[in-house]
Amino acid sequence: MHRATEFRLEARPRLPEVLAQLDVLANDLFYSWNHGVRSLFARIDLRLWQKVEHNPKVFLRRVAQVRLDEAAEDRAFLAEYRRVVSAYEAYLESEPGNEVLEALNPSDSLVAYFCAEFGFHESFPIYSGGLGILAGDHCKAASDLGLPFVAVGLLYQQGYFIQTIDAHGHQIARYQCHSSDELPITLVETGGTPLTVSVPFPGRDVQARVWLARVGHISLYLLDTNTPENSEEDRNLTLQLYGGDSATRISQEMLLGIGGTRVLHKLSINPTAWHINEGHAAFQILERCRMAMANGLPFGAALEWVAGSTLFTTHTPVPAGHDIFPRDLVEHFLGPYLQEAGLEFQDVFALGSKNGDHSFNMTSLGLRGSRFHNGVSRIHGAVASQMEGDIWPQIPFGENPIGYITNGIHVPTFLAPEWASLFNIQAPTWKSELRNREFWQFVDRIPDYHYWSVHKALKQQMAEFIVRRLRRQHTRNGTGHSVTERMTRKLVSPEQDALVIGFARRFATYKRATLIFSDLPRLERLLTRPDQPVVLVFAGKAHPQDKPGQQLIKVIHDLSLQPNLIGHIVLLEDYDQAMARRLLSGVDVWLNTPEYPKEASGTSGEKAAVNGALNLSVLDGWWGEGYEKTNGWAITPRDTGLDAEFRNREEARDLIDLLEHEVIPLYYNRASQGYSKDWVARSKASMKTITPRFNAQRMVMDYVRHYYRPATRQGLRLIENDARLARDLADWKARVRHAWPRVSMQVHGCVTDRCFWDESVELKIAVDLNGLAPEDVRVECLVAPECIGTHAEPGPEAFLLAPSGGIDGKTLFTTQIQPPNPGLQTLRLRMYPYHQALTHPLEMGAMLWA
Repeated sequence: MHRATEFRLEARPRLPEVLAQLDVLANDLFYSWNHGVRSLFARIDLRLWQKVEHNPKVFLRRVAQVRLDEAAEDRAFLAEYRRVVSAYEAYLESEPGNEVLEALNPSDSLVAYFCAEFGFHESFPIYSGGLGILAGDHCKAASDLGLPFVAVGLLYQQGYFIQTIDAHGHQIARYQCHSSDELPITLVETGGTPLTVSVPFPGRDVQARVWLARVGHISLYLLDTNTPENSEEDRNLTLQLYGGDSATRISQEMLLGIGGTRVLHKLSINPTAWHINEGHAAFQILERCRMAMANGLPFGAALEWVAGSTLFTTHTPVPAGHDIFPRDLVEHFLGPYLQEAGLEFQDVFALGSKNGDHSFNMTSLGLRGSRFHNGVSRIHGAVASQMEGDIWPQIPFGENPIGYITNGIHVPTFLAPEWASLFNIQAPTWKSELRNREFWQFVDRIPDYHYWSVHKALKQQMAEFIVRRLRRQHTRNGTGHSVTERMTRKLVSPEQDALVIGFARRFATYKRATLIFSDLPRLERLLTRPDQPVVLVFAGKAHPQDKPGQQLIKVIHDLSLQPNLIGHIVLLEDYDQAMARRLLSGVDVWLNTPEYPKEASGTSGEKAAVNGALNLSVLDGWWGEGYEKTNGWAITPRDTGLDAEFRNREEARDLIDLLEHEVIPLYYNRASQGYSKDWVARSKASMKTITPRFNAQRMVMDYVRHYYRPATRQGLRLIENDARLARDLADWKARVRHAWPRVSMQVHGCVTDRCFWDESVELKIAVDLNGLAPEDVRVECLVAPECIGTHAEPGPEAFLLAPSGGIDGKTLFTTQIQPPNPGLQTLRLRMYPYHQALTHPLEMGAMLWA
């Protein structure tokens, strides 16, 4: 018997004229952080809204005409509709504040932000995890602040994979194509014709269409190769995020960096500061050099100008997180482009080489092609400085040009509407006070019973969400209904109000999802006490090629079905932003146990904290700055030089000790009011200390002050007067690089080893400059007090030595130093190249010590 072919037909409704703005709202990612906009669609048809996974464009295509017509006649709905539309229009009409205008005036400044993924909302699946969510939050905050800002990325037809977990605990990855008319994007056209850009590849040019996504005040341009002009192979280049092999990855990165830069040029968009968010987009450096060379600059000067206006952010201290390509692969794929651009392969390869090996590191390219660089937390900044120290080989790690800006989250996106409503009552101006730490003391004024009732309501919503997801998961796998009921009984029991601990993130091995199970018998006793039950909720994806990460999922799945543990361990499949919002706002404790120092920043704990959850985390990433003893709990990492198994065992013991002796007793220390007042106090401390310090507006303004404004000024400075300063700087650097290997310095005479506090000590350094001029270098004496205790001592003071004649063919540098510290102190003498046009005084990576 032959099965009949099924044809799909979608009968689309007509939007009533009175509701015409719904289409506008569906095409602006403003909906991704505005609860009011999303609630409009949910009010029309809640079941359909959930079925289309909160996608406004798909909703408007599939909602029944009668529902729209009813809404158009519903006075209450229309009143809410008009309120939301009015708020949206007011948002678009709002002007940037004086702080932004003074730093980056839109009339003469523009930031271009390149990233391989953007995570705005579950309905727009062009993200995989933390990097994408961070990029989405960065864009949202830039829009809120009115920043002159444009973003560039790739439009993936399938995006990242959809995860299911089968009855045996195996992760199954499947992909789903998304039609462009299902997404909040429009095709960019010029003169009625779709805009395309072309990128040279071996044997052909690859064409890319350009799409525009509106993000409130800002624009996001996305490139897509799924066009008839391309071969089937090339059409699939933008099929999947992080899919395919190295050839696919380098092709995608050429499209992003080279093609994305060409898009902005074709649209006559001229950024003054360029932000490369992780190494995937670093090829933009080459394209911008090519454009500068086409305007008459030699490569060296072009690179100086490009680098001077560029910020590179690195996001991972894990080596596997950096794209590294073999030399022959780079030569093959970049060859046609370099020939067209007039760039020499040796020059380009030198920018990406690391440690002199035969591979090309996109992080090295990003660092050498930029003059501003940062990690994403204080700890990560220090780790990145050491990890990438070979870029500046003679510079101490602590002084090289890598700084840090700690990641923050977009509060309106992740703060539960119930908390937002409470804040509107208690502190109506809270949205404009996100960076004001003093203001957030208002949280203490919220009555404890009111505060706890909001948390309990959110916890109940989370429990209902988990039950729905588990039932769907178990029904598909053929798991019995009784298993589902037993697995969720602790969650849905309001009488017991079990302590719920959440762990949801990417299942990479260094995140140690199973660390909590290191002493299973002891943990079992803690979880299963009848009067103090604890539920662990896990969710997250492992990369399809990461077998060890997938094994962690299976371990947790198997434990969740053990008779003694069922109902105390829950594993959810297909973690996305919708699930994240439920878990982050509903759990009592957010658990994070990374292997120090491999958590660059992490932001999920920040999202939980703004919703009143308490962090229980290893002191890594942002928690190394956020922990204040009263706002959560910390696991002190053991020395990285110790055996890994020993470190895991000791840190796991700390974790279980904290659970047994502090976390669980505090939660269940309930008086007659039915909740723990001490727990509420700690929860309030979490909310009020973390919200103003770790939000995306603070993060973006840090970027404005420390990087975007300086990069804009440096770029303009280098390019003015036919790029005279960029040319001079490139020539000077070439001269210094040639001379430096034979430059030397030594102390002339003896250094006095004692004096009275009010006397001066004379220092003399004889320098062989090997043809350089005295003004080409700086000679410094660093004076620091000798460490006499365990407390942090002040950093060294620097005293500049001035040229004062010559001796025996060498230049003499001298200074008089009056001891800045009492007692013993150390003097160290050093020299490094210096030019007034340098962005960072140590950017050449050259330094000599006497």
